[in-house]
Amino acid sequence: MNSLTEENYLKALFNLAGEKGEVGVNDLSRHLDIKMPTVTSMMKKLAEKKLVHYETYKPLRLTEKGRKEAALIIRKHRLTEMYLVQKMGFGWEDVHEIAEQIEHIHSPAFFDKMDELLGYPKADPHGAPIPDKNGKFAWIAYDRLCDCHPGDTVRLLAVVHSASDFLKFLNQRHIHLGLRIKVHSVEPFDGSMVVAYDNRHETLSRMVCERLLVEKQ
Repeated sequence: MNSLTEENYLKALFNLAGEKGEVGVNDLSRHLDIKMPTVTSMMKKLAEKKLVHYETYKPLRLTEKGRKEAALIIRKHRLTEMYLVQKMGFGWEDVHEIAEQIEHIHSPAFFDKMDELLGYPKADPHGAPIPDKNGKFAWIAYDRLCDCHPGDTVRLLAVVHSASDFLKFLNQRHIHLGLRIKVHSVEPFDGSMVVAYDNRHETLSRMVCERLLVEKQ
């Protein structure tokens, strides 16, 4: 069984590596705000457990075993977030910190029951895919709102970087998953967009539009 700290390293490696599958030690150090020697020491420990491929001066890669263990931690986190929103009435902006604590419970039966009670959701409250019991993801290639054009109508299906302050920003503008959005115009200078939804018009910065993942209608 891995420690809480080891689990946090595995999850960070998985999230940073994304689909390319590897990440630098210095990137991991910056992401976790932990000094390089400490990170290096942990990578050696995880390599001994056959969870990480580690070689000096080379990018880090999770082993197949490491990827599965990281995905199962993420599964627990995202199921918990969904349960907090759907069954307990929490806002999508308030669930991350609670899920960070609950994800370290070592009881597959607990999370399998949570999955069952939720009706086996495929995504969490922010639209991120929930891995199955074998750690497999159903990756979906969404468009970013910033890549859409005037006249496009899209449906918001996920958000990137689901930090609490960003989600509160969206709440204030009544922007939520499932929302149909029409792009009215794009400002050439800074990439900001004027969009329409629910009889409202909003101007959204490029930074916001980069974080909204959509499907064209």
